[in-house]
Amino acid sequence: MSSAHAAASSPPSGTTSPNPARPVQVQSPRFAIERTPFESPTFDVMGGAARHHIKIHEHGFVALVDAMPRLVPQGQTADAAIVQAARVSYGQGTKKVNEDRGLIRYLLRHRHTTPFEMLEFKFHVAMPIFVARQWIRHRTANVNEYSARYSIVPDRFYKPSLDAVRKQSASNRQGGEDRFTADPAAAPDEARTAEEFLRYLDDAEKMYGRYEHLTRAGVSRELARIALPVSVYTEWYWKCDLHNILRFLSLRMDPHAQEEIRIYADAMYALLEPIVPLTMEAFRDYELESVRLTRLEIEALRAGSATIDSDNRREQTEWAQKRASLGL
Repeated sequence: MSSAHAAASSPPSGTTSPNPARPVQVQSPRFAIERTPFESPTFDVMGGAARHHIKIHEHGFVALVDAMPRLVPQGQTADAAIVQAARVSYGQGTKKVNEDRGLIRYLLRHRHTTPFEMLEFKFHVAMPIFVARQWIRHRTANVNEYSARYSIVPDRFYKPSLDAVRKQSASNRQGGEDRFTADPAAAPDEARTAEEFLRYLDDAEKMYGRYEHLTRAGVSRELARIALPVSVYTEWYWKCDLHNILRFLSLRMDPHAQEEIRIYADAMYALLEPIVPLTMEAFRDYELESVRLTRLEIEALRAGSATIDSDNRREQTEWAQKRASLGL
């Protein structure tokens, strides 16, 4: 439900909605529209705020700007919309799960995902372009991004601190694990490399002055932007249903995800947890902090083996990590 719809359907947040009234009919050119009031008092899941905002690094942020449902019965959370959708398919006579928390946990545990698609959340996000290019691979959302063809790119760049410069992972081609030692006395070569990397970013940021000069000189914005580095910030509105948000979070909150996108996922989780606490609790229990076992791993577990029947080194490493996490 949009905030405009919410405002038209109920009193402002913090007030009690009127007692249930009879449906009111409104005439349109073709149809008689019946407006049914809420059966009980409601409240705004965002507390009447226009946005809930978390700052990320120097220039970034994640802001929740709307939710559907925006209004829920007093004493409940937006989790209630999941239960409502699930009970449509279960039928009123189903009594196997008679408590909202238990039903939500059952749905997530058994991967009955459709009821979670009934909720939607809209975020306003500012992030470096290299983070956005990872984020956009999650293709289940509606996205509208700041256009550098129409507008001048703001002078905002991401630059990590000296002690946050990471080394290339020896086991993961697309990741970085350990950090360079920033203390010249402890590791002079590593400190020099980290400082050189930051100078490299400084050089890239200097392109902004030339970009600004050329746009003032008449070069089209759509062309002038092409030399800017991916450390420059972009913004977008990102709207997605809860089921696919959870898929995003399961990948981007994972320890193997790049640190620069993981902090955005952590912030998104923090924004959603007060609104759908039962769902986020179940998500953490059954997805985020769970361990999945393959057939080969199950066979090794039954045999009490420290290795699996595979000559793939990565599979063997993953099994060793799972054994360690399980305390085996």
